[in-house]
Amino acid sequence: MKFLKIFILSGIFFYQKGISPLIGKNCRYIPSCSNYMKQSLLKYNIITAFFMIFKRIIRCHPWGNKGYDPIK
Repeated sequence: MKFLKIFILSGIFFYQKGISPLIGKNCRYIPSCSNYMKQSLLKYNIITAFFMIFKRIIRCHPWGNKGYDPIK
């Protein structure tokens, strides 16, 4: 499981440094979705983290909320 977390965190790092600067800031929440995913993976086990990330992505739509949404 630790290898899987490291692999996913590497993908997030690549996205944040390589792809995100090209597409701009589009996230409705603070912290951004990629930071939220990174923080949840570091704090919780992988299954809980993916459940939290899934709920966050579901909430991200044009009629949804915006603003500060920390990891609980």
